[in-house]
Amino acid sequence: MTFFQCQKCKKIWQYQIKKCPECFSNLERIKSEKAKVKAISKVTIPSLFHQKVPYFVLVLEDERGNKWIQKSKREYKIGEEIKIEKVASKEVVAIWRVKYDFFEAIEKIINLIGGLKLKENSKVLILPTLEKASHPYFRNNTSPEFLEATLNFLFHLGVKPENIKVASQSFDEIEIGAKAQKSGLLEVCQKYKVLPFDLAKGNFVKKGDLEISEEAFKANFILNLPILKMGKAQASENIFYFLKKENFLAQKYLYSEKEVFEKLKKELPEFLTIAEANHIRDEKGFTHYLNLIFASFEPLNLDRIFFEITTRKLPEILSDVKMENISIAGREIEEIS
Repeated sequence: MTFFQCQKCKKIWQYQIKKCPECFSNLERIKSEKAKVKAISKVTIPSLFHQKVPYFVLVLEDERGNKWIQKSKREYKIGEEIKIEKVASKEVVAIWRVKYDFFEAIEKIINLIGGLKLKENSKVLILPTLEKASHPYFRNNTSPEFLEATLNFLFHLGVKPENIKVASQSFDEIEIGAKAQKSGLLEVCQKYKVLPFDLAKGNFVKKGDLEISEEAFKANFILNLPILKMGKAQASENIFYFLKKENFLAQKYLYSEKEVFEKLKKELPEFLTIAEANHIRDEKGFTHYLNLIFASFEPLNLDRIFFEITTRKLPEILSDVKMENISIAGREIEEIS
């Protein structure tokens, strides 16, 4: 858990605010290294947002005496230390709860999958979801808050802004620039002096019968940054935007999405998916507050876990992905559903 401490009066806040309300000084981010159980409550009555019972609500305390609550599927003992194991596997799906701060959740979820080794001269390509020219509150596109927190995390690792590109393209009649501007993503890029890039205006490389953006092969690290949507395998489908528009339409006509995905992933360099599932939309356009983020090097596994949590019928692209074959790091499904 991350807390924020005033540098002057030393008061501590659990959520990030720009200035201390008491003395208007800057706040310093402090991270909890350990957490012990101080109190336990067993819940046996289901509620709208917590329908699976029984479960336990833990009061946790860190080494500085800061306290917070956390849901758990298993019963701990008073004084027991909470340990969350890292799983350094390409197949694992990491899940974490977003409290008040995207940065903290991204930092935690990256740590769960073993961390990232990036240098200041590493060239990073970010592929957000950018499908509609709509305002951020509609949650059709990756939110500007999520992109901003991701950029700040990359800067924290030492990556320079000039070595980062935020790229996508439009597969419909609306220009990608209009989508980027209305979604708020363009403003974030301008704020941090990160280059926004239209993949349609770049070069494409022939790989078999696929035409893939050259940018995917020029980058040292690719970050797939989708916003998840109920009933759609968004994390997996998001990488289709690396294909030339005409090539994608031809592939979709000749093959299933599952076949296109398998061919494309085989040709692409390894990439990491960090998926936003904080405020998400269902098939009817209603917003749901899951307050989650996911990370995995295997987007099909990530989408499969998301469908399990949201109890939706599996699309064809996920038909062969079995839950029993997926390892989970961080929070358990029973703790977040």
